[in-house]
Amino acid sequence: MVDMSVSTAHIVIGLLNALVALVSGVSGVVGLARPALGLAAGESVNSGVVFFARAYAVRAVPLSLVVLVLLAAGSWGSLGPVLIVAGLAQLGDAAIGAARRNTGTLITAGALAAVHLVSAQWLLAH
Repeated sequence: MVDMSVSTAHIVIGLLNALVALVSGVSGVVGLARPALGLAAGESVNSGVVFFARAYAVRAVPLSLVVLVLLAAGSWGSLGPVLIVAGLAQLGDAAIGAARRNTGTLITAGALAAVHLVSAQWLLAH
């Protein structure tokens, strides 16, 4: 296992989670404007797709903003629990991707969840 200082770990955790929060938040905004982008090939936009895009955005945008604010403030003690919530939300998105056979959503949301949850585990342990 890599042994790094707490300050180095905070930099790595900060950069990775800022990137993940930006990807999630921007995806929410883009999904509102163009809900078809989140669909698997051959699927069409309907009222259910629009509803899901709105539901995703109303969760992803504020949660992403909270993560970014906590990172900017250096609130490492508060960040761990928030990253657990964000990671679990991403796991839910990955499960939806799996159920819909949308490999892109499954892989992307799964990777984003892993970053949040591994980071949270480290923060809570140190």
